[in-house]
Amino acid sequence: MGGGRSEEAKAESDEDRDLKQAGGERLQDGRCGVRIKGWIVESTKRSILSSSQHEEWETRLRTSHLPEMVFGANSLSLQHERSGLKIYFNAFDALMGWKQESLPPVEVPAAAKWKFRCKPSQEVILDYDYTFTTPYCGSEMISLGAEQSASDDSRSSIKWEECNEQMDLTTLGPKEPILFYDEVVLYEDELADSGVSLLTVKVRVMPSCWFLLLRFWLRVDGVLMRLRDTRVFCAFDSDNGAPTIIRESCWREATFQSLSLKGFPSDSAAYSDPNGIYLKLPVIFHETRHLRMSC
Repeated sequence: MGGGRSEEAKAESDEDRDLKQAGGERLQDGRCGVRIKGWIVESTKRSILSSSQHEEWETRLRTSHLPEMVFGANSLSLQHERSGLKIYFNAFDALMGWKQESLPPVEVPAAAKWKFRCKPSQEVILDYDYTFTTPYCGSEMISLGAEQSASDDSRSSIKWEECNEQMDLTTLGPKEPILFYDEVVLYEDELADSGVSLLTVKVRVMPSCWFLLLRFWLRVDGVLMRLRDTRVFCAFDSDNGAPTIIRESCWREATFQSLSLKGFPSDSAAYSDPNGIYLKLPVIFHETRHLRMSC
Protein backbone atom coordinates (compact mmCIF):
# COMPACT_ATOMS: atom_id res chain seq x y z
CA MET A 1 0.00 0.00 0.00
CA GLY A 2 2.86 2.35 0.77
CA GLY A 3 4.20 1.85 -2.75
CA GLY A 4 0.83 2.78 -4.22
CA ARG A 5 0.74 6.02 -2.27
CA SER A 6 4.28 6.79 -3.39
CA GLU A 7 3.36 6.30 -7.06
CA GLU A 8 0.29 8.51 -6.62
CA ALA A 9 2.37 11.22 -4.95
CA LYS A 10 4.91 11.02 -7.77
CA ALA A 11 2.14 11.41 -10.39
CA GLU A 12 0.81 14.43 -8.54
CA SER A 13 4.27 15.98 -8.34
CA ASP A 14 4.81 15.36 -12.06
CA GLU A 15 1.53 17.13 -12.87
CA ASP A 16 2.48 20.06 -10.64
CA ARG A 17 5.90 20.23 -12.27
CA ASP A 18 4.41 20.28 -15.77
CA LEU A 19 1.92 22.94 -14.72
CA LYS A 20 4.63 25.11 -13.19
CA GLN A 21 6.84 24.75 -16.27
CA ALA A 22 3.90 25.92 -18.41
CA GLY A 23 3.53 29.03 -16.25
CA GLY A 24 0.40 27.86 -14.47
CA GLU A 25 -0.70 27.14 -10.94
CA ARG A 26 -3.45 25.25 -9.15
CA LEU A 27 -6.35 27.14 -7.62
CA GLN A 28 -6.28 27.47 -3.86
CA ASP A 29 -8.82 27.35 -1.01
CA GLY A 30 -10.19 23.96 -2.00
CA ARG A 31 -11.13 25.04 -5.53
CA CYS A 32 -10.64 22.51 -8.33
CA GLY A 33 -8.90 24.00 -11.33
CA VAL A 34 -5.93 25.90 -12.66
CA ARG A 35 -4.82 29.40 -13.61
CA ILE A 36 -2.75 29.47 -16.79
CA LYS A 37 -1.93 31.92 -19.60
CA GLY A 38 -4.49 34.44 -18.38
CA TRP A 39 -7.28 31.86 -17.97
CA ILE A 40 -8.94 30.47 -14.86
CA VAL A 41 -10.39 27.01 -15.52
CA GLU A 42 -12.52 25.71 -12.65
CA SER A 43 -14.89 22.80 -12.09
CA THR A 44 -17.40 22.34 -9.29
CA LYS A 45 -19.05 19.04 -8.37
CA ARG A 46 -21.72 18.60 -5.72
CA SER A 47 -24.66 16.30 -4.94
CA ILE A 48 -28.00 16.21 -6.77
CA LEU A 49 -30.81 18.66 -6.03
CA SER A 50 -32.64 18.20 -2.75
CA SER A 51 -36.43 17.81 -2.74
CA SER A 52 -36.96 21.49 -1.97
CA GLN A 53 -34.46 22.57 -4.62
CA HIS A 54 -36.13 20.22 -7.09
CA GLU A 55 -39.50 21.91 -6.49
CA GLU A 56 -37.89 25.36 -6.80
CA TRP A 57 -36.38 24.44 -10.17
CA GLU A 58 -39.73 23.10 -11.39
CA THR A 59 -41.29 26.45 -10.50
CA ARG A 60 -38.56 28.47 -12.18
CA LEU A 61 -38.60 26.31 -15.30
CA ARG A 62 -42.42 26.13 -15.33
CA THR A 63 -42.50 22.36 -15.54
CA SER A 64 -43.49 19.41 -13.40
CA HIS A 65 -40.86 17.19 -15.00
CA LEU A 66 -37.12 17.13 -14.41
CA PRO A 67 -34.46 14.46 -14.92
CA GLU A 68 -34.09 11.92 -12.13
CA MET A 69 -30.67 13.26 -11.20
CA VAL A 70 -30.03 16.97 -11.60
CA PHE A 71 -26.65 18.17 -10.38
CA GLY A 72 -27.74 21.74 -9.90
CA ALA A 73 -24.54 22.99 -8.25
CA ASN A 74 -22.20 21.31 -10.75
CA SER A 75 -20.49 23.59 -13.22
CA LEU A 76 -17.48 24.17 -15.40
CA SER A 77 -16.22 27.70 -16.04
CA LEU A 78 -13.41 29.18 -18.09
CA GLN A 79 -12.68 32.84 -17.45
CA HIS A 80 -10.30 35.05 -19.42
CA GLU A 81 -8.98 37.46 -16.83
CA ARG A 82 -7.96 40.35 -19.08
CA SER A 83 -11.12 40.61 -21.20
CA GLY A 84 -13.55 39.46 -18.51
CA LEU A 85 -15.00 36.82 -20.81
CA LYS A 86 -16.49 33.86 -18.96
CA ILE A 87 -17.71 30.69 -20.67
CA TYR A 88 -19.55 28.33 -18.36
CA PHE A 89 -21.79 25.26 -18.31
CA ASN A 90 -24.57 24.38 -15.88
CA ALA A 91 -27.71 22.25 -15.65
CA PHE A 92 -30.24 25.07 -15.28
CA ASP A 93 -29.32 26.80 -18.54
CA ALA A 94 -29.26 23.42 -20.29
CA LEU A 95 -32.78 22.65 -19.07
CA MET A 96 -33.89 26.11 -20.18
CA GLY A 97 -32.77 25.05 -23.65
CA TRP A 98 -34.76 21.82 -23.32
CA LYS A 99 -37.88 23.79 -22.42
CA GLN A 100 -37.47 26.21 -25.29
CA GLU A 101 -36.82 23.53 -27.92
CA SER A 102 -39.78 21.48 -26.68
CA LEU A 103 -39.38 18.47 -28.96
CA PRO A 104 -42.35 16.09 -29.34
CA PRO A 105 -42.11 12.99 -27.12
CA VAL A 106 -40.43 9.93 -28.56
CA GLU A 107 -42.88 7.06 -28.94
CA VAL A 108 -41.66 4.02 -27.02
CA PRO A 109 -43.16 0.61 -26.31
CA ALA A 110 -42.40 1.03 -22.60
CA ALA A 111 -44.35 4.29 -22.27
CA ALA A 112 -47.17 2.57 -20.41
CA LYS A 113 -44.78 1.89 -17.52
CA TRP A 114 -43.91 5.55 -17.22
CA LYS A 115 -47.29 7.10 -16.54
CA PHE A 116 -46.64 7.25 -12.79
CA ARG A 117 -42.92 8.07 -12.97
CA CYS A 118 -43.15 11.74 -11.94
CA LYS A 119 -46.19 11.94 -9.67
CA PRO A 120 -47.04 8.57 -8.10
CA SER A 121 -50.39 9.87 -6.86
CA GLN A 122 -51.72 10.83 -10.26
CA GLU A 123 -51.48 9.72 -13.84
CA VAL A 124 -49.21 11.80 -16.02
CA ILE A 125 -49.73 12.00 -19.76
CA LEU A 126 -46.40 11.92 -21.56
CA ASP A 127 -46.98 14.94 -23.75
CA TYR A 128 -43.53 16.46 -23.13
CA ASP A 129 -40.00 15.60 -24.21
CA TYR A 130 -39.12 13.16 -21.44
CA THR A 131 -35.68 12.60 -23.04
CA PHE A 132 -34.57 16.08 -21.89
CA THR A 133 -32.85 16.69 -25.21
CA THR A 134 -31.26 20.13 -25.19
CA PRO A 135 -29.72 22.35 -27.88
CA TYR A 136 -27.57 23.92 -25.15
CA CYS A 137 -23.98 24.60 -26.15
CA GLY A 138 -22.85 26.70 -23.20
CA SER A 139 -23.35 30.07 -21.53
CA GLU A 140 -21.22 33.18 -21.62
CA MET A 141 -20.95 36.58 -20.00
CA ILE A 142 -18.58 39.49 -19.50
CA SER A 143 -17.45 40.01 -15.91
CA LEU A 144 -16.80 43.70 -15.31
CA GLY A 145 -13.49 44.56 -13.68
CA ALA A 146 -12.88 47.07 -10.95
CA GLU A 147 -12.07 49.76 -13.51
CA GLN A 148 -15.38 49.23 -15.32
CA SER A 149 -18.94 49.99 -14.30
CA ALA A 150 -22.27 48.41 -15.17
CA SER A 151 -23.35 51.68 -16.80
CA ASP A 152 -20.31 51.86 -19.07
CA ASP A 153 -21.61 52.16 -22.66
CA SER A 154 -18.39 50.66 -23.99
CA ARG A 155 -18.99 47.28 -22.38
CA SER A 156 -17.90 44.37 -24.55
CA SER A 157 -20.52 42.18 -26.16
CA ILE A 158 -20.22 38.56 -27.22
CA LYS A 159 -21.26 37.09 -30.55
CA TRP A 160 -20.81 33.62 -32.00
CA GLU A 161 -20.45 34.03 -35.75
CA GLU A 162 -20.48 31.28 -38.35
CA CYS A 163 -17.07 30.62 -39.85
CA ASN A 164 -15.05 28.24 -42.00
CA GLU A 165 -12.23 27.92 -39.50
CA GLN A 166 -11.31 24.49 -38.21
CA MET A 167 -10.01 23.47 -34.82
CA ASP A 168 -6.31 22.68 -34.68
CA LEU A 169 -6.73 19.40 -32.85
CA THR A 170 -3.13 18.32 -33.50
CA THR A 171 -2.30 19.84 -30.12
CA LEU A 172 -4.56 17.27 -28.47
CA GLY A 173 -2.20 14.42 -29.30
CA PRO A 174 0.20 12.73 -26.88
CA LYS A 175 2.98 15.29 -27.40
CA GLU A 176 1.69 17.72 -24.77
CA PRO A 177 1.05 16.85 -21.13
CA ILE A 178 -2.45 17.28 -19.73
CA LEU A 179 -2.20 19.88 -16.99
CA PHE A 180 -5.81 19.63 -15.86
CA TYR A 181 -8.69 17.32 -16.73
CA ASP A 182 -12.17 16.88 -15.31
CA GLU A 183 -15.60 15.58 -16.25
CA VAL A 184 -18.74 17.17 -14.83
CA VAL A 185 -22.18 15.57 -14.98
CA LEU A 186 -25.00 18.10 -15.32
CA TYR A 187 -28.01 15.78 -15.38
CA GLU A 188 -28.94 12.15 -15.98
CA ASP A 189 -32.10 10.07 -16.37
CA GLU A 190 -32.33 6.32 -16.93
CA LEU A 191 -35.71 6.61 -18.68
CA ALA A 192 -37.38 4.15 -16.30
CA ASP A 193 -34.64 1.57 -17.01
CA SER A 194 -35.38 1.84 -20.73
CA GLY A 195 -32.30 3.79 -21.79
CA VAL A 196 -30.24 6.77 -20.78
CA SER A 197 -30.33 10.55 -21.08
CA LEU A 198 -27.06 12.13 -20.00
CA LEU A 199 -25.49 15.58 -20.23
CA THR A 200 -21.81 15.95 -19.35
CA VAL A 201 -18.98 18.36 -20.01
CA LYS A 202 -15.29 17.42 -20.09
CA VAL A 203 -12.34 19.79 -20.14
CA ARG A 204 -8.67 19.29 -20.91
CA VAL A 205 -5.98 21.93 -20.39
CA MET A 206 -2.58 21.65 -22.10
CA PRO A 207 0.40 24.07 -22.17
CA SER A 208 -0.74 25.57 -25.48
CA CYS A 209 -4.55 25.41 -25.31
CA TRP A 210 -7.73 24.23 -23.64
CA PHE A 211 -10.37 22.00 -25.17
CA LEU A 212 -13.78 20.90 -23.95
CA LEU A 213 -16.56 18.58 -25.02
CA LEU A 214 -20.17 19.13 -23.99
CA ARG A 215 -22.11 15.97 -24.83
CA PHE A 216 -25.79 15.11 -24.69
CA TRP A 217 -26.23 11.34 -25.11
CA LEU A 218 -29.62 9.69 -25.52
CA ARG A 219 -30.47 6.04 -26.01
CA VAL A 220 -34.11 4.99 -25.95
CA ASP A 221 -33.75 1.22 -26.02
CA GLY A 222 -34.95 -0.36 -29.23
CA VAL A 223 -36.13 2.99 -30.60
CA LEU A 224 -33.68 5.87 -30.98
CA MET A 225 -30.17 7.14 -30.33
CA ARG A 226 -29.26 10.80 -30.32
CA LEU A 227 -25.89 12.45 -29.81
CA ARG A 228 -25.34 16.20 -29.59
CA ASP A 229 -21.69 17.21 -29.26
CA THR A 230 -20.31 20.69 -28.76
CA ARG A 231 -16.55 21.05 -28.93
CA VAL A 232 -14.87 24.30 -27.92
CA PHE A 233 -11.20 25.04 -28.51
CA CYS A 234 -8.95 27.94 -27.53
CA ALA A 235 -5.24 28.30 -28.27
CA PHE A 236 -3.46 30.46 -25.74
CA ASP A 237 -2.46 33.86 -27.17
CA SER A 238 1.00 35.10 -26.34
CA ASP A 239 -0.17 38.70 -25.99
CA ASN A 240 -3.02 37.71 -23.67
CA GLY A 241 -5.42 39.89 -25.66
CA ALA A 242 -8.96 39.01 -26.71
CA PRO A 243 -9.05 35.20 -26.99
CA THR A 244 -9.71 33.32 -30.21
CA ILE A 245 -12.27 30.59 -29.55
CA ILE A 246 -13.82 28.14 -32.00
CA ARG A 247 -17.00 26.19 -31.26
CA GLU A 248 -18.21 23.23 -33.30
CA SER A 249 -21.67 21.72 -32.85
CA CYS A 250 -22.49 18.34 -34.37
CA TRP A 251 -25.80 16.51 -33.90
CA ARG A 252 -26.19 12.86 -34.85
CA GLU A 253 -29.30 10.72 -34.69
CA ALA A 254 -30.61 7.33 -35.87
CA THR A 255 -33.34 4.86 -35.08
CA PHE A 256 -32.49 1.30 -34.10
CA GLN A 257 -34.43 0.18 -37.15
CA SER A 258 -32.33 2.23 -39.57
CA LEU A 259 -29.10 0.96 -37.99
CA SER A 260 -30.34 -2.62 -38.21
CA LEU A 261 -31.05 -2.17 -41.92
CA LYS A 262 -27.40 -1.13 -42.37
CA GLY A 263 -26.23 -4.32 -40.69
CA PHE A 264 -25.46 -2.87 -37.27
CA PRO A 265 -26.60 -4.63 -34.07
CA SER A 266 -30.18 -4.09 -32.94
CA ASP A 267 -29.41 -5.02 -29.32
CA SER A 268 -29.27 -2.00 -27.01
CA ALA A 269 -26.41 -3.60 -25.08
CA ALA A 270 -24.17 -2.95 -28.08
CA TYR A 271 -24.56 0.80 -27.60
CA SER A 272 -23.58 1.43 -24.01
CA ASP A 273 -20.71 3.78 -24.91
CA PRO A 274 -21.29 6.68 -27.33
CA ASN A 275 -17.57 6.85 -28.10
CA GLY A 276 -17.82 3.51 -29.84
CA ILE A 277 -20.81 4.23 -32.04
CA TYR A 278 -21.01 7.94 -32.78
CA LEU A 279 -19.56 7.53 -36.27
CA LYS A 280 -22.37 5.09 -37.06
CA LEU A 281 -24.97 7.79 -36.44
CA PRO A 282 -25.66 10.08 -39.41
CA VAL A 283 -25.10 13.82 -38.99
CA ILE A 284 -28.33 15.84 -39.01
CA PHE A 285 -26.85 19.21 -38.05
CA HIS A 286 -23.37 20.71 -38.09
CA GLU A 287 -22.00 24.21 -37.68
CA THR A 288 -18.77 25.93 -36.70
CA ARG A 289 -18.66 29.35 -35.08
CA HIS A 290 -15.99 31.57 -33.63
CA LEU A 291 -16.39 34.02 -30.81
CA ARG A 292 -16.18 37.73 -31.45
CA MET A 293 -15.94 40.32 -28.71
CA SER A 294 -16.90 43.87 -29.70
CA CYS A 295 -16.77 47.06 -27.70
